[in-house]
Formats: sequence, C-alpha cells, structure tokens
Amino acid sequence: MNAALRLGFPAALGCYLIWGSLPLYIRAMKHVGAFELLAQRVIWSVPTAIVLIALAANWRDVKAAFKPANLKWLALSGVLIGANWATYIWAVNADHAMEASLGYYINPLVNVLFGMLIFSEKLRPAQWAAVAIATVGVCVMAFAFGHVPWVALALCVTFAFYSVIRKKVAIDSRAGFLVEVVVLVPLALGWLVWFAKTQPGGRWMGEGGWDVALLMAAGPITAFPLILFALAAKRLKLSTVGMMQYIGPTIQFLIALFVFREPFSPVHAVAFGFIWTALVVFTADSLMGEAKARRLARTARPA
Repeated sequence: MNAALRLGFPAALGCYLIWGSLPLYIRAMKHVGAFELLAQRVIWSVPTAIVLIALAANWRDVKAAFKPANLKWLALSGVLIGANWATYIWAVNADHAMEASLGYYINPLVNVLFGMLIFSEKLRPAQWAAVAIATVGVCVMAFAFGHVPWVALALCVTFAFYSVIRKKVAIDSRAGFLVEVVVLVPLALGWLVWFAKTQPGGRWMGEGGWDVALLMAAGPITAFPLILFALAAKRLKLSTVGMMQYIGPTIQFLIALFVFREPFSPVHAVAFGFIWTALVVFTADSLMGEAKARRLARTARPA
C-alpha cells in the first residue's frame, strides 16, 4: 500500500464514522435549536481549524487560500457546506433522519452525473442503469413520504457540488476549511447577536452548564470529518471515496430506525431496496472498471 492510500483510507473511514454518528449529537442538542447550533458550529470551527494549522505549521497554505483565485471558490464551497449543515440539522431534529440518510446514499450517483454534466465524462451502461434504478427509488420514496424528498435531494446536491470544488482547489484541507468557515462567521455572529437580543437574559451559549461544553465541541465535531474528507478526496480515487461513503448513511439509517424509531413502512423498504440495488450495481461496475484498468496497465508496462 503506497503512502497516499495509507493516509487516505483511514482518513475516509474516520470521516464517515463521525458523520454517521452525528445524528446522536444533533438530537442531544435539540433543545438548542437548529440555527443556534449551526451558528455555534461555524464559530467554534474557526479556533479548531487554527489550532490544527498551527500544529502543522502550515501558514503558507493559509496565505495561498486567501488569494482571490482560491478565495472565490472556497467562499462558494463554504456557502454550500453551510447550506448542507443547516438542512441536515433541521432534518434530524424534525424526525427526517432517515430521509437525510437517503440523501447521502444517492450522493455517489449524483457525483457520477456531475462527472458527465460538468467534466464531460461518459457513463458506462451499468452506471446509467444504477442512476435509473436510484431514480425509481427516489420516486417511490416521494410516494412513501407523500412529497418530493427535498431534504435528501438538497443534501446530496449541495455536498456533490462541495466535493467537486474541494477536489479541484489545490489547497491544504485545513487551510481550505478555515477559509470556508471564516466566510460564514459574519452571518453566524449576526444571527447570534439578533437571537441573543430576542431571548430573555441574552442567551448566547444554549441553556448554560453542559450546553457550553457541547456547543464548543461543535467545532472539532464539524472540522475533523471535513478535513479528513478533504485529505481522503485528494489521495483516493473518487470511486473509492464514493464506495466508502456508504458507511455514513448506513449508520445514520440504523440510528433513525432503531434509536429515533422513525417510521419504516413496506413502501420505505421498497424505496430503499431500489437505492441499495443501484448502489450494488454502481459498486460492482466501479470495482470491475478498476480491475480492468489495472490489467491494462500491467499489459502496457514494458517487460
């Protein structure tokens, strides 16, 4: 295993384990409110990112990240990840954790579509089949929910765009994350100031006590998986990252089903069956494609 894989694989694994368990933290902070938690996540992510950069003595990349050519893209990725966080926090607290897991299940397939639409990549027949099967699953899920699963679609689209930008911007993951949250800090602070003025006693840190520590912990909980994801995305193939991504939504799905006790009807089972079938087709095709590429590389290598 080369150095890139040795770092990329555990980074991806750690990232998806943290993301998969995130609903437990969000639900524990349900009394705080979605937008208050979002604002605190943004604000406490800044010192977390600075500490990580200081430990790595990587200030040169921070300077490069704030250059206009990179700043405009990192500002956009910051807005996208902020929208993703807001949607996810709201979904978990509104008993839509299962629908949120659906969004991250279909995210790899959305990545494939983006590859076709943005980078003019050609889809193989099996990939088209996977996308078609997943589309049927989303339609069935819309029937099960009684509405278009906009939470799932919003989560997968925002994160797919975020992934595209972070893969293309050649900036260290910690420095890029710092810029993203710095861009969001004025909005977060502005909202907290308004919120404090409208609350009795000027509430800033939840209800005090353990809320203070838990809200401060939102920084590391937010920063670590995103930085690990950026590390993995730059060192692993997009297909490998996509396949490992199933870890996160699977944990989320199990938490929604067995911990939060969200409803799971036969129609839900059919919908998720289509999604899981699409992922099996997609994964099998990706593995066979990589195996074929390795065989071709070996035959093309001079003796």
